Amino acid sequence: MLARVKETRVNNAYEKLKTDILSGELAPGFQAPEPEIAARLEMSRTPVREALIRLEAEGLVSLIPRRGAKVLSIQLQDLTEVMEILAALEGLAASILARLENKTDALAELECASTAALLAREQNDLNGWIDQDDRFHRVIAKYSNARLEREIGLNLDQIHRAVRVLTRMNGAPVEADADHRALIETLSGGNENAAYEIAQTHRLNALQTLRSVFERSGVSQL
Repeated sequence: MLARVKETRVNNAYEKLKTDILSGELAPGFQAPEPEIAARLEMSRTPVREALIRLEAEGLVSLIPRRGAKVLSIQLQDLTEVMEILAALEGLAASILARLENKTDALAELECASTAALLAREQNDLNGWIDQDDRFHRVIAKYSNARLEREIGLNLDQIHRAVRVLTRMNGAPVEADADHRALIETLSGGNENAAYEIAQTHRLNALQTLRSVFERSGVSQL
């Protein structure tokens, strides 16, 4: 029972910190000692410490001896490397999903995310569009396999803040929604090769757009 309670507290600390980091509430460069972070969460130091160790393993924070934790920023090279990795992994995930015999639930979730993204665009809700775009990609990963879902999720987390900031600066690309529709149709038809190609090209095109915005912004990191 005690072990279960401890695990719950660690998970709660982890989820709260991760949400604050990905949303930008804890901005890149934010640094604080563990007691201060624990006080912020109104938790004891032990679960916070273990949560920070997990976040460090995921590349979101750096633990600095006697100085606490620092939220890591992402540079253009980081963004490029992660997006290229995602292009390959998401292509593979899409091909796996395409060959599933029963993908009714997956297609329904993808339709839901795609429709919600289009609605958000019509309502000029850029944050809503960003969230639904992220959801779409995570659904594809979800229906591939557990290991692939984990790797894609970790890489999406790595670039989430940068993608959010850069998309706010440039607007939501219209072609992204068209790519999503094309991918849903291809997945429904079970064409593995085409699904791989669409998913990979979609991510690489997004990389070129984000690189351009990053470079025009004049900042060295986000």
